[in-house]
Amino acid sequence: MRRPPSRKRSPVYLITLNQAYNETAHHGCDNLIGGSVIMVNYREILRLQSLGYSQRQIASSVRSSRDTVSQVCRLATIHGLEWPLPDEMTNHVIQETFFPAQLDCNSRRIPDYAKMHKELAKPGVTLTLLWAEYCETCYAENATPYQYTQFCDNYRKWARVTKATMRIKRKPGDTFEVDWAGNTMPIYDRVTGEQYDAYIFVGVLPCSGYAYVEAFPSMVTENWITAHVNAYNYFGGVTRIVIPDNLKTGVIKNSRYDTVLNRSYSEMAAHYDTAIVPARVNHPQDKPNVEGTVNHTATWICAALRNEKFFSLQELNEAIFTKLEELNSKPFQKRRGSRLSAFLEEEKSFLKPLPASPYELAVWSTATVRSDYLITDGKNKYSVPFDLIGEEVHIRLTSRTIEAFFNGSRVASYPRETVQKRDPIVKVEHMPDMRWGCGRFFGLDYAARPRLRRYSIGLIASKDILIRSSLYQRRKPSSSYMNSSRETPSQDLV
Repeated sequence: MRRPPSRKRSPVYLITLNQAYNETAHHGCDNLIGGSVIMVNYREILRLQSLGYSQRQIASSVRSSRDTVSQVCRLATIHGLEWPLPDEMTNHVIQETFFPAQLDCNSRRIPDYAKMHKELAKPGVTLTLLWAEYCETCYAENATPYQYTQFCDNYRKWARVTKATMRIKRKPGDTFEVDWAGNTMPIYDRVTGEQYDAYIFVGVLPCSGYAYVEAFPSMVTENWITAHVNAYNYFGGVTRIVIPDNLKTGVIKNSRYDTVLNRSYSEMAAHYDTAIVPARVNHPQDKPNVEGTVNHTATWICAALRNEKFFSLQELNEAIFTKLEELNSKPFQKRRGSRLSAFLEEEKSFLKPLPASPYELAVWSTATVRSDYLITDGKNKYSVPFDLIGEEVHIRLTSRTIEAFFNGSRVASYPRETVQKRDPIVKVEHMPDMRWGCGRFFGLDYAARPRLRRYSIGLIASKDILIRSSLYQRRKPSSSYMNSSRETPSQDLV
């Protein structure tokens, strides 16, 4: 019996996707996920460049190719753009500056992967060398080559080779690996005896192994960021890179082509002049030191305190800090010294200094502006410009202020009220003109009286007196204005 032909997947779709990916790189976009193009974060690239990071580190942080980072840095020098940039210089404006006209994209030439595989077996031959030769051939034939990242990706998919690992020597003061421990610790209510779980934050400096551990009531964003701030204060300095896991409180999305950080987390990193480079999904070997410290924490802290009862988070953290000092001072088994001595002698001097001003925790959220053009902080309501009705705005909450942003620009800012008020807090410039006249907006009854009197300008003296008397006799100017409107013909208005 004749065997039916095998159904092999055509590589046309893969090639088309790769071509689309590379085409977007020429127009200021570096990623293509699900058919949507993600704009390059030009501002973050220029910020990290001003801090002295290498192009490889910048590319890893913003999840763009090194060619894209190199191109952005080169164009920034040509156009005279330097960090800090004004707020109005958004990524979209920078893209228009760098790429005023779209480039014509030719079809990419597919490399000869079989020949590449043979060439790589020769001494001294690397993918970088093969890519350089491939680009020269493409330019000689007036064809557009793949960028380096896509070139290597396509080869690895074809070759299906096993990736080799390499031992990495950790640099002092370079990285800070963080994660939540898998184990929790119980806290008991003094009255009812009910048990609550406390979640353990673990951070470690890979070079010295110096650790920081703290318990929190939950794993929300506020506690996650507070743990980082407390760890930096504990170390007395800041590392250049933070490597977290892909938890939702810190990293919204992380893939090869797109990394979206929690906005509060990103703001904290900007305050401390550090870069956040999340570990790859399902790649715990990207942060092996914190994974090992989690195991040490489970043994020398959690298990060591298993027979004690704690009735508050403060009591638990005091016990944890005591055990933490013992863990950091415990001698190494295979080398001289301890985590503490290694930190003091090898790593502390390489940490970046703490900022002059302490970090103020800010929580970001989004909201769609309703017809009353109000936003809320959970306790009070505040107005935004009325022409944003139906639009989505970003709300930034701190302990003292509430701010609203639309398309990267701040549209409203208020001192945050600590006491709940009955009426919303409204700015007159946020109101439409039609509501200025009738004074029907919440909380503006008495403030609207001088404006309502302006409607009497041009009227005869008797009607002016009638309106003025009606305004001050009635409790609500809105009703008095409507009543006066019925008594006064509209054609009498000037």
